[in-house]
Amino acid sequence: MSGDLPLAIPEEPLAVSVLTGFLGSGKTTLLRHLLAHPAMEETAVIVNEFGEIGLDHLLVERATEDTVLLNSGCLCCTVRGDLVVGMRDLFKRRVKGEVPPFQRLVIETTGLADPAPILQTIMTDPLLAERFRLDGVIATVDAAAGAATLDRQMESVKQAAVADRLLLTKSDLADAASRAALEARLRTLNPAAPIYPVVQGEIEPALLFNAGLYDPTTKTADVQAWLKAEAYDRDDHHHDHGHHPHHDVNRHDDSIRAFCLTYDRPLDWDRFNSWVEMLITLHGGDILRIKGLLNVAGVDQPIVIHGVQHVFHPPARLEAWPDDDRRSRIVFIVRDLKPEMFEHTLKAFNEDSSAPLTQV
Repeated sequence: MSGDLPLAIPEEPLAVSVLTGFLGSGKTTLLRHLLAHPAMEETAVIVNEFGEIGLDHLLVERATEDTVLLNSGCLCCTVRGDLVVGMRDLFKRRVKGEVPPFQRLVIETTGLADPAPILQTIMTDPLLAERFRLDGVIATVDAAAGAATLDRQMESVKQAAVADRLLLTKSDLADAASRAALEARLRTLNPAAPIYPVVQGEIEPALLFNAGLYDPTTKTADVQAWLKAEAYDRDDHHHDHGHHPHHDVNRHDDSIRAFCLTYDRPLDWDRFNSWVEMLITLHGGDILRIKGLLNVAGVDQPIVIHGVQHVFHPPARLEAWPDDDRRSRIVFIVRDLKPEMFEHTLKAFNEDSSAPLTQV
């Protein structure tokens, strides 16, 4: 046990957004504009190095060795080592009044980073889980160079696949046909994530933050958005259905697919939990994300689940169903796994093969 004094925990955990995107995809320009926006007041940003953001044009109110306070009210700090240590330290300084009482945290990843370990860190560290909640993953994709990057770099494919918001940066530099092809590719990779064009890093923060993705009682509409079964239509998104040009045969995203399972009858929670534990044990590294809205036997309200590879958020209970659809709906984004395996094993674990379950 450390010698740190106990810290007061805020009534509501602070929202954390993870900003990811490959090298040169426009994270720096995006952050520069976001930090100057009035709506970003009371926001802290963790970045790797100040020089990567380019704060020269912004009025700096106060600066220390590793912290910059901007006139917009934003707070920037560097984390050169362990993210857990950095987040804990930042929170301590907030409690002690050494930094402004920020209400939101944005974590900018390096261009080569796989965002999954960062998400897992936030979800699994006991102290961080009490103080922070994951609000969403924002991924920048270069409209002009994005297709080539997806071809060459598996990291960029994973960044786009796990995102809740996809930003098509430098969209003014891409011709209409190339941009349309890239958008179609991103929708196949991640059907439910909205795609927003961005020029010179300018976008309304409201489109990116306060999404309520992991605090579903605040916005059931967003739960509906990522569970729309039609977004995962097999004819449009089944990788084996279409034919790519010869030079695309080895595209990294051909190994990643998104699909949605629906189950008509209430699920037994213990059996469902055993099924998920089996999936994690055998295939956790290849299950990039799971999101689900479940009808659990004996529970009137719907249950929301969310997982990243081997790690799951604690289940959350909605106050009410977002619509009249009472089916359990589970969205998967996976690598080199067949939807049929999920379908058949869920039926087996629920011990009722007659219950209609469909993969769309």
